[in-house]
Amino acid sequence: MPRNPTGKCVHFRKFDGKLHSQGKSHRKSDNHPHTVKNFLEDTLLRLGVEYIDLYQPGTACIDPNVPIEETVGAIADMVKKGYVRYIGLSEVGVETIRRAHAVHSISWLQMEYSLFNRGIETTILPTLRELGISLSAYGVLSRGLLSGTWSKERVLGSDDKRVNAPRFTNENLEKNLALVESLREIAKEKQVTVAQLAIAWVLSRGKDVIPLVGARKRSQLQDSLGSLDLNLSSDDLLRIDKAVPPELVAGEYFPIPREKWFLNYPEK
Repeated sequence: MPRNPTGKCVHFRKFDGKLHSQGKSHRKSDNHPHTVKNFLEDTLLRLGVEYIDLYQPGTACIDPNVPIEETVGAIADMVKKGYVRYIGLSEVGVETIRRAHAVHSISWLQMEYSLFNRGIETTILPTLRELGISLSAYGVLSRGLLSGTWSKERVLGSDDKRVNAPRFTNENLEKNLALVESLREIAKEKQVTVAQLAIAWVLSRGKDVIPLVGARKRSQLQDSLGSLDLNLSSDDLLRIDKAVPPELVAGEYFPIPREKWFLNYPEK
Protein backbone atom coordinates (compact mmCIF):
# COMPACT_ATOMS: atom_id res chain seq x y z
CA MET A 1 0.00 0.00 0.00
CA PRO A 2 1.50 3.41 -0.94
CA ARG A 3 2.30 5.82 1.88
CA ASN A 4 2.26 9.60 1.97
CA PRO A 5 5.02 11.70 3.65
CA THR A 6 3.22 11.44 7.02
CA GLY A 7 3.68 7.67 6.98
CA LYS A 8 -0.02 6.93 6.64
CA CYS A 9 -1.34 4.46 4.07
CA VAL A 10 -2.86 6.04 0.97
CA HIS A 11 -5.89 4.15 -0.36
CA PHE A 12 -6.46 4.17 -4.12
CA ARG A 13 -9.50 2.17 -5.12
CA LYS A 14 -11.15 1.39 -8.44
CA PHE A 15 -14.68 0.08 -8.06
CA ASP A 16 -15.87 -2.54 -10.51
CA GLY A 17 -19.61 -2.15 -10.09
CA LYS A 18 -20.01 -5.34 -8.06
CA LEU A 19 -20.80 -5.76 -4.38
CA HIS A 20 -18.03 -8.04 -3.11
CA SER A 21 -20.04 -8.75 0.02
CA GLN A 22 -22.34 -10.78 -2.22
CA GLY A 23 -19.52 -13.11 -3.20
CA LYS A 24 -17.60 -13.80 -6.41
CA SER A 25 -20.69 -15.27 -8.05
CA HIS A 26 -22.30 -11.81 -8.07
CA ARG A 27 -21.60 -10.66 -11.63
CA LYS A 28 -23.95 -7.75 -12.12
CA SER A 29 -22.14 -4.45 -12.69
CA ASP A 30 -23.83 -1.13 -12.08
CA ASN A 31 -22.61 2.48 -11.91
CA HIS A 32 -25.93 4.26 -11.36
CA PRO A 33 -25.70 7.02 -8.72
CA HIS A 34 -27.97 5.21 -6.26
CA THR A 35 -25.68 2.16 -6.23
CA VAL A 36 -22.27 3.87 -6.36
CA LYS A 37 -22.66 4.79 -2.69
CA ASN A 38 -23.34 1.15 -1.88
CA PHE A 39 -20.07 0.19 -3.56
CA LEU A 40 -18.19 2.70 -1.42
CA GLU A 41 -19.82 1.47 1.79
CA ASP A 42 -18.88 -2.08 0.81
CA THR A 43 -15.27 -0.98 0.22
CA LEU A 44 -14.98 0.95 3.48
CA LEU A 45 -16.28 -2.02 5.45
CA ARG A 46 -13.93 -4.49 3.78
CA LEU A 47 -10.88 -2.25 4.29
CA GLY A 48 -11.87 -1.07 7.75
CA VAL A 49 -11.17 2.59 6.92
CA GLU A 50 -13.17 5.80 7.22
CA TYR A 51 -12.38 7.21 3.78
CA ILE A 52 -10.73 6.47 0.44
CA ASP A 53 -8.02 8.85 -0.77
CA LEU A 54 -8.78 8.36 -4.46
CA TYR A 55 -11.85 6.61 -5.86
CA GLN A 56 -12.58 5.88 -9.49
CA PRO A 57 -14.96 3.81 -11.63
CA GLY A 58 -13.19 0.95 -13.38
CA THR A 59 -13.61 0.11 -17.05
CA ALA A 60 -15.35 -3.14 -16.13
CA CYS A 61 -18.23 -1.36 -14.40
CA ILE A 62 -19.03 1.06 -17.21
CA ASP A 63 -22.67 1.10 -18.22
CA PRO A 64 -23.03 2.89 -21.58
CA ASN A 65 -26.53 3.99 -20.57
CA VAL A 66 -25.38 5.99 -17.53
CA PRO A 67 -23.96 9.48 -18.25
CA ILE A 68 -20.59 10.14 -16.63
CA GLU A 69 -22.05 13.25 -14.98
CA GLU A 70 -24.30 11.07 -12.85
CA THR A 71 -21.54 8.68 -11.74
CA VAL A 72 -19.05 11.44 -10.94
CA GLY A 73 -21.81 13.47 -9.30
CA ALA A 74 -22.51 10.60 -6.89
CA ILE A 75 -18.82 10.35 -5.97
CA ALA A 76 -18.69 14.14 -5.58
CA ASP A 77 -21.45 13.88 -2.97
CA MET A 78 -19.27 11.44 -1.05
CA VAL A 79 -16.32 13.85 -1.30
CA LYS A 80 -18.46 16.51 0.42
CA LYS A 81 -19.31 14.04 3.18
CA GLY A 82 -15.65 13.12 3.73
CA TYR A 83 -15.79 9.52 2.52
CA VAL A 84 -13.66 10.22 -0.57
CA ARG A 85 -10.91 12.78 -1.04
CA TYR A 86 -10.16 12.71 -4.77
CA ILE A 87 -11.82 11.33 -7.90
CA GLY A 88 -10.15 9.45 -10.74
CA LEU A 89 -11.16 8.00 -14.09
CA SER A 90 -10.05 4.99 -16.08
CA GLU A 91 -9.83 4.40 -19.85
CA VAL A 92 -12.03 7.26 -21.06
CA GLY A 93 -11.82 9.67 -23.97
CA VAL A 94 -11.37 13.45 -24.15
CA GLU A 95 -15.08 14.26 -24.25
CA THR A 96 -15.78 12.18 -21.15
CA ILE A 97 -12.80 13.68 -19.31
CA ARG A 98 -14.09 17.21 -19.93
CA ARG A 99 -17.66 16.38 -18.94
CA ALA A 100 -16.57 14.64 -15.75
CA HIS A 101 -14.20 17.47 -14.82
CA ALA A 102 -17.03 19.98 -15.25
CA VAL A 103 -18.97 18.17 -12.50
CA HIS A 104 -16.06 17.80 -10.07
CA SER A 105 -12.30 18.20 -10.45
CA ILE A 106 -10.71 14.96 -11.61
CA SER A 107 -7.31 14.20 -10.05
CA TRP A 108 -5.98 11.50 -12.35
CA LEU A 109 -6.73 9.33 -15.34
CA GLN A 110 -5.53 5.75 -15.49
CA MET A 111 -4.46 4.82 -19.01
CA GLU A 112 -1.87 2.62 -20.70
CA TYR A 113 1.27 4.51 -21.71
CA SER A 114 4.69 3.24 -22.74
CA LEU A 115 7.20 3.39 -25.56
CA PHE A 116 4.97 0.84 -27.29
CA ASN A 117 1.71 2.68 -26.51
CA ARG A 118 1.88 6.39 -27.26
CA GLY A 119 -1.59 6.97 -28.71
CA ILE A 120 -2.67 9.19 -25.81
CA GLU A 121 -0.07 11.81 -26.74
CA THR A 122 -2.24 13.17 -29.55
CA THR A 123 -5.31 14.39 -27.67
CA ILE A 124 -5.70 12.78 -24.23
CA LEU A 125 -2.40 13.84 -22.63
CA PRO A 126 -2.71 17.47 -23.82
CA THR A 127 -6.26 17.57 -22.40
CA LEU A 128 -5.08 16.27 -19.04
CA ARG A 129 -2.42 18.96 -18.88
CA GLU A 130 -4.87 21.65 -19.86
CA LEU A 131 -7.16 20.62 -16.99
CA GLY A 132 -4.42 19.89 -14.46
CA ILE A 133 -5.09 16.13 -14.28
CA SER A 134 -2.29 13.63 -13.59
CA LEU A 135 -1.79 10.50 -15.67
CA SER A 136 -1.60 7.15 -13.91
CA ALA A 137 0.34 5.19 -16.54
CA TYR A 138 0.02 1.42 -16.51
CA GLY A 139 1.55 -1.12 -18.90
CA VAL A 140 4.85 0.80 -18.96
CA LEU A 141 6.67 -2.41 -19.92
CA SER A 142 4.03 -3.34 -22.51
CA ARG A 143 3.04 -6.59 -20.78
CA GLY A 144 6.64 -7.73 -20.55
CA LEU A 145 7.88 -6.90 -24.06
CA LEU A 146 9.92 -3.99 -22.75
CA SER A 147 11.32 -5.97 -19.83
CA GLY A 148 14.33 -6.94 -21.93
CA THR A 149 13.92 -10.58 -20.97
CA TRP A 150 11.34 -11.66 -23.55
CA SER A 151 12.34 -14.00 -26.39
CA LYS A 152 10.47 -15.29 -29.43
CA GLU A 153 10.94 -18.83 -28.11
CA ARG A 154 8.83 -18.13 -25.04
CA VAL A 155 5.64 -20.20 -25.00
CA LEU A 156 2.53 -18.66 -23.45
CA GLY A 157 -0.02 -20.73 -21.58
CA SER A 158 -3.56 -21.04 -22.93
CA ASP A 159 -4.84 -18.98 -20.00
CA ASP A 160 -2.39 -16.12 -20.64
CA LYS A 161 -4.24 -13.11 -22.06
CA ARG A 162 -1.27 -12.30 -24.26
CA VAL A 163 -1.71 -15.48 -26.27
CA ASN A 164 -4.40 -13.80 -28.41
CA ALA A 165 -2.85 -10.35 -28.44
CA PRO A 166 -1.87 -9.22 -31.97
CA ARG A 167 1.29 -7.62 -30.56
CA PHE A 168 2.54 -11.05 -29.48
CA THR A 169 1.81 -12.99 -32.66
CA ASN A 170 4.81 -14.45 -34.50
CA GLU A 171 5.53 -11.80 -37.15
CA ASN A 172 4.60 -8.85 -34.95
CA LEU A 173 6.58 -10.26 -32.04
CA GLU A 174 9.76 -10.46 -34.11
CA LYS A 175 9.36 -6.84 -35.21
CA ASN A 176 8.75 -5.67 -31.67
CA LEU A 177 11.67 -7.61 -30.23
CA ALA A 178 13.89 -6.01 -32.89
CA LEU A 179 12.87 -2.62 -31.47
CA VAL A 180 13.72 -3.88 -27.98
CA GLU A 181 17.19 -4.83 -29.20
CA SER A 182 17.70 -1.29 -30.50
CA LEU A 183 16.71 -0.07 -27.08
CA ARG A 184 19.10 -2.55 -25.46
CA GLU A 185 22.06 -0.91 -27.18
CA ILE A 186 21.25 2.37 -25.45
CA ALA A 187 20.65 0.59 -22.14
CA LYS A 188 24.09 -1.06 -22.29
CA GLU A 189 25.76 2.28 -22.87
CA LYS A 190 23.91 3.73 -19.88
CA GLN A 191 24.76 0.59 -17.85
CA VAL A 192 21.11 -0.05 -17.05
CA THR A 193 18.57 -2.70 -17.99
CA VAL A 194 16.05 -2.34 -20.79
CA ALA A 195 13.25 -2.27 -18.22
CA GLN A 196 14.92 0.56 -16.30
CA LEU A 197 15.33 2.53 -19.51
CA ALA A 198 11.69 2.00 -20.48
CA ILE A 199 10.44 3.07 -17.04
CA ALA A 200 12.79 6.06 -16.98
CA TRP A 201 11.39 7.13 -20.35
CA VAL A 202 7.87 7.23 -18.89
CA LEU A 203 9.17 9.15 -15.87
CA SER A 204 10.77 11.66 -18.25
CA ARG A 205 7.40 12.55 -19.78
CA GLY A 206 6.61 14.90 -16.90
CA LYS A 207 6.02 15.14 -13.17
CA ASP A 208 2.32 14.68 -13.86
CA VAL A 209 2.94 11.15 -15.22
CA ILE A 210 2.95 8.41 -12.57
CA PRO A 211 4.19 5.00 -13.79
CA LEU A 212 2.47 1.96 -12.29
CA VAL A 213 4.90 -0.95 -12.21
CA GLY A 214 4.11 -4.44 -10.99
CA ALA A 215 6.63 -6.95 -9.64
CA ARG A 216 6.30 -10.64 -8.83
CA LYS A 217 9.86 -10.99 -7.58
CA ARG A 218 12.01 -8.87 -5.28
CA SER A 219 14.62 -8.65 -8.06
CA GLN A 220 12.01 -7.15 -10.41
CA LEU A 221 11.11 -4.54 -7.81
CA GLN A 222 14.77 -3.63 -7.27
CA ASP A 223 15.26 -3.39 -11.01
CA SER A 224 12.28 -1.06 -11.37
CA LEU A 225 13.41 1.17 -8.50
CA GLY A 226 16.76 1.58 -10.24
CA SER A 227 15.03 3.65 -12.91
CA LEU A 228 14.58 6.46 -10.36
CA ASP A 229 18.32 7.10 -10.47
CA LEU A 230 18.43 7.31 -14.25
CA ASN A 231 18.26 10.86 -15.63
CA LEU A 232 17.76 10.94 -19.38
CA SER A 233 19.18 13.89 -21.31
CA SER A 234 17.50 15.43 -24.34
CA ASP A 235 20.00 13.54 -26.51
CA ASP A 236 19.12 10.28 -24.75
CA LEU A 237 15.42 10.86 -25.36
CA LEU A 238 16.05 11.63 -29.01
CA ARG A 239 18.01 8.39 -29.41
CA ILE A 240 15.25 6.43 -27.72
CA ASP A 241 12.64 7.95 -30.03
CA LYS A 242 14.74 6.93 -33.03
CA ALA A 243 15.25 3.43 -31.63
CA VAL A 244 11.52 2.90 -31.04
CA PRO A 245 9.48 4.92 -33.56
CA PRO A 246 5.79 4.63 -32.58
CA GLU A 247 4.79 3.82 -36.15
CA LEU A 248 7.04 0.73 -36.17
CA VAL A 249 5.45 -0.94 -33.15
CA ALA A 250 3.62 -3.91 -34.64
CA GLY A 251 0.10 -4.83 -33.56
CA GLU A 252 -2.15 -3.75 -30.73
CA TYR A 253 -2.34 -5.54 -27.41
CA PHE A 254 -6.11 -5.78 -27.61
CA PRO A 255 -7.69 -7.62 -30.56
CA ILE A 256 -10.10 -4.65 -30.79
CA PRO A 257 -8.48 -1.33 -31.84
CA ARG A 258 -7.48 0.84 -28.89
CA GLU A 259 -10.05 3.50 -29.77
CA LYS A 260 -12.58 1.06 -28.35
CA TRP A 261 -10.94 1.57 -24.96
CA PHE A 262 -10.90 5.37 -25.11
CA LEU A 263 -14.44 5.26 -23.82
CA ASN A 264 -16.92 8.12 -24.17
CA TYR A 265 -20.10 8.03 -22.16
CA PRO A 266 -23.50 9.08 -23.60
CA GLU A 267 -24.76 12.62 -23.23
CA LYS A 268 -26.81 13.40 -20.15
